[in-house]
Amino acid sequence: MKKMKRSFTLIEMTIVLFIISLLILIILPNVSGQKKNAKRIQGDAMTEVVQTKVDLYENEFDESPKSLDDLKEKGYLSDKQVQQASRDGIKINEGRVNAH
Repeated sequence: MKKMKRSFTLIEMTIVLFIISLLILIILPNVSGQKKNAKRIQGDAMTEVVQTKVDLYENEFDESPKSLDDLKEKGYLSDKQVQQASRDGIKINEGRVNAH
């Protein structure tokens, strides 16, 4: 007696590929939206860190730092933090931190 091999038909494979494609179309916009949201949150967090360091600097020296480099020179920020703050467009203006 000869056994028949069971395999997928062309219709079944097309349906499976359609479902996978549909899932990808649903998931991809959500992933890119989450990436933008994460970058915004990271930028806000860096702004808060720099503002805290500016406040500490002002408490210790009774003057505002002029730039991120002033904070770095006094040990308030690391090289990596200064680079990240620069990439995020963070500036110090009269004791307040502004993100552009």
